Amino acid sequence: MSDLSELPPLRDALAGHGLLAKKSFGQHFLLDLNITRKIARLAEVGDGDLVIEVGPGPGGLTRALLETRARVVAIEKDPRFMPLLDELAKATAGALSLIQADALTVDEAAIAGGQRAHIVSNLPYNVGTPLLIKWLTGPFTPASLTLMFQKEVAERIVAAPGSAAYGRLAVISQATSQARMVMEVGARAFTPPPKVDSAVVRLIPDGRRPDPQLLAALQVVTAAAFGQRRKMLRSSLKHLGGESLCQAAGISADARAETISVEGFLNLARASLPAA
Repeated sequence: MSDLSELPPLRDALAGHGLLAKKSFGQHFLLDLNITRKIARLAEVGDGDLVIEVGPGPGGLTRALLETRARVVAIEKDPRFMPLLDELAKATAGALSLIQADALTVDEAAIAGGQRAHIVSNLPYNVGTPLLIKWLTGPFTPASLTLMFQKEVAERIVAAPGSAAYGRLAVISQATSQARMVMEVGARAFTPPPKVDSAVVRLIPDGRRPDPQLLAALQVVTAAAFGQRRKMLRSSLKHLGGESLCQAAGISADARAETISVEGFLNLARASLPAA
């Protein structure tokens, strides 16, 4: 791999290409290599590992990932960044591959080609949650996910039952993986600064991941329960069976969604499935 130190600083590279963040894409550039290197360390990737990065923008996190000697596939929707990223790819002797596409529509399994792949990204704010749901419930299971979100979204991913942030995102995340917040990043670290702080969440999918049928049922149950979170489950889940569903799952029909554990929701999802 070529010496990345030979590349111009990120700010100079952006200026040289006349690039600015695009609000419609939820872009906020992370140019501080000390921060991006810490994210790469938290991702625990290294020599020969395959990493999929979404929304590399000017390539700040990309550079940090390449420094670990990982192989990186960067998926960028904004065509303005392709010439800049192409310069980075040419400097890395094949360690960086580029795909211009919308990450919501790409086939990660095809990209990985049967290899274990880690996903490491400073996600665009406007697609972070749907991308996470795609990776946690879709046919492709990453080896790990190290992702930056708005801090509020990160808190929702790791929230415990009974907390204000606990909801559908926490249940799906924790039913499919071990999830923890590993780093906070202030708004001033970004160019331009967003209106909110951010945080990095690390998720490790494990053997607890439900099968596709149960995952689909879990999404239906949590959407109904948290769609009317102030109501008792007998009411919010009425169209799914209400009180009889709760009884079958061993859950009080008088309970509200925010008090039910992840395992409780899995029991509700199982009880909602047609009898074999």
